[in-house]
Parts: sequence; structure tokens; C-alpha cells
Amino acid sequence: MALRSAQGDGPTSSRWDGGAEKADFNAKRKKKVAEIHQALNSDPTDVAALRRMAISEGGLLTDEIRRKVWPELLNVNTSEPPPISGKDLRQMSKDYQQVLLDVRRSLRRFPPGMPDEQREGLQEELIDIILLILERNPQLHYYQGYHDIVVTFLLVVGERLATSLVEKLSTHHLRDFMDPTMDNTKHILNYLMPIIDRVNPELHDFMQSAEVGTIFALSWLITWFGHVLSDFRHVVRLYDFFLACHPLMPIYFAAVIVLHREQEVLDCDCDMASVHHLLSQIPQDLPYETLISRAGDLFVQFPPSELARAAAAQQQAERTAASTFKDFELASAQQRPDMVLRQRFRGLLRSEDRTKDVLTKPRTNRFVKLAVMGLTVALGAAALAVVKSALEWAPKFQLQLFP
Repeated sequence: MALRSAQGDGPTSSRWDGGAEKADFNAKRKKKVAEIHQALNSDPTDVAALRRMAISEGGLLTDEIRRKVWPELLNVNTSEPPPISGKDLRQMSKDYQQVLLDVRRSLRRFPPGMPDEQREGLQEELIDIILLILERNPQLHYYQGYHDIVVTFLLVVGERLATSLVEKLSTHHLRDFMDPTMDNTKHILNYLMPIIDRVNPELHDFMQSAEVGTIFALSWLITWFGHVLSDFRHVVRLYDFFLACHPLMPIYFAAVIVLHREQEVLDCDCDMASVHHLLSQIPQDLPYETLISRAGDLFVQFPPSELARAAAAQQQAERTAASTFKDFELASAQQRPDMVLRQRFRGLLRSEDRTKDVLTKPRTNRFVKLAVMGLTVALGAAALAVVKSALEWAPKFQLQLFP
């Protein structure tokens, strides 16, 4: 028995190892909490450090911390009173009926076991937040799926702060989704296949041959995965990451999910129905920290500026495909890729031959080594580059904080 314990094979050793791992985890967590509070208490607030904390393993750890950090990441002054309206928005808003329907269908977005009275109260607050933001920003257009983002903020920070945060988010990160047409949303989706092609040409070519398109990722993108993930902990972890990064980071995360499922995809029949069905169902047990790390690495290796031409070529290749255009209009109205698929099969949408996009294959460059670094390890050059890109993208009023 002594020999087994000394070699680490016995139950005593296992218990010791488990205890040591837990102690190490708790120590790292405590250290991170201290670093977050140090950044919050700095004068001025060290927003760059907060971005690194939000990106790194575990994100911002608790909703209590998120209530303090998310406003800093969005440059929202929490001491200012929340926006209000003296109008009866439910009577005046052209979007009220659609918002009401969407909110009524959002039951699964609330914690299991929440009393009906409490949930119904939150749903009323959710409606009020959405209508107020739309009333204050007439250039914004409601889309189905927007409520999935708003409810996440409502559950984490409460109605007062959620209104201010989502309003800022809507005029920046989500702005392209809130145009009167889906042209900009479609353009963002067109980054997906070039990212996959850079990393795995075989997978890219298989998906192109299957003509699966990118509709399967639409609800991922426009809800920041809030609509498709059942575990709220995973949703808020992704929100930590996305709020700290460039607004195109969600499409990089979508790409790494597809890349992670490479073998499943390649094992499918090479047709649109099979591949679409597989990809539209996101596994709930994904290795989120690993995928977050990989998404950050790919952003550094293949920044949006490098992919812009390939994304434009993707759009050019599909510009005359009536099926693609109608798919997006239909998905915009229903947010159900499977319904799009069924209607295509019923012949309601005519299909045309798609021009296969020929993209530049992966090439060796000075960023290749970053593929194995991982943002979750030491927050080295890759993480700093992601943070830097977020700061460079940020509106001028944010850049003034970081001369």
C-alpha cells in the first residue's frame, strides 16, 4: 500500500492530487479576482487589463464582477441615470407586437425553477428595455434574436444598467445587425468560410461542395450564441470574451466550432441537407475555454483586414443566387434555419448553381507559431494583439482613455 501511494496509484494519492488541484484552482481564482479589482480601482480604470481578464481562462468569473466590468468594457458611466421615456411605447412602437411575441417565446432563456411571477416581471422589463432603445435610436431596426442578447444583460446586471449597456452595444458591436436590410449581416457571415479555408482547406472544400452556405451560423452570430446554448454559464463566458474583443470575434468563434467538429462534418454525406442539419445543432459540451483560445489565435493569424478580400469574393460569387438572398430574408423573419431548409426542399425557393470560390490556401507566415500559444496560458502576444485590436476598433471616446 505504501508503494502504491508513493507511486501515485492508490486512493490516498488520488485524494491528495484532487485536493492539490482544487487548492491550485482556488489560488488562481483568488489571484484573478484581486487583479480585476486592482484594475477597477486604478485611476484611471485599467480597461486594457480588464479586457485581458475577460479574455483569459474563466473570464470574469462571477455576475457580481460582470456588473462592475461590463460597463467599463463598453465605456458606460454607471453613475448617470438610466435613459427613460415619457411616451407610451407599447402603444406607439411599430415593433411592439413582434417584440411581444419573441419575449413570450423566450421562456427557456430564464433560469429553470424561477417562479412564474418573477419571470413574467422580467419579461415585462425585457420588452420595456427593447422598446426604449429603439425609440431613442430610430436608426436601429429590431431583428428577431435581439431579445436573446438583451435578456442576457437583464439577467446579469438588472434592468437599469442593462438598458444603458445594451444601448451602447446596439450602436457599436451589434450595429450591422440592426440595419434595415441584412446586407451587412450577410457580409460578416461571409468571413466564416475564408477563416475555415485558411486553417483546413479540406473541410472548406467539402462544405463548399455540399453547398451548405452559412445560414446555419446566422442565429449564432446575431444572438452571440445566446439562442443556441442552454447553459447560461457558457453564454456569459462568451459575452465576457466578445465584449473584450473586436466586434468580428463572434464569427471567428463560429469558425472554430466548425473546425472543432471537422471529423463529424467530413463523415457526413456531402450534401446540403446532411451538413446543415449537423452544424445547426451545437453540442452543449464543447470545450469552451479551448475554443475561445483558438478563436483569439486565429484572429491574430488571420485578421479581418487579411480576410476582407476573400469575404468580398465569397459575396461576389453568390451575388446572383436568388436562393441565398431569399434564405437571408426568410431567416431574418423566422430565425429558423431548419425552416429555411424545409422551404427550399418544397421548391418555394429556386436554387441556382453557385460559383465555387477559389481562395488562397494557407501559407507559412510569422504568425503560424501563435496557433499553439493559446490565450488561456500566459496572455502573451496573441492576447495582447486581440486586446489591442479591440482598443483600435473602439470609438474615439474610448481611444482617448488610452493614449
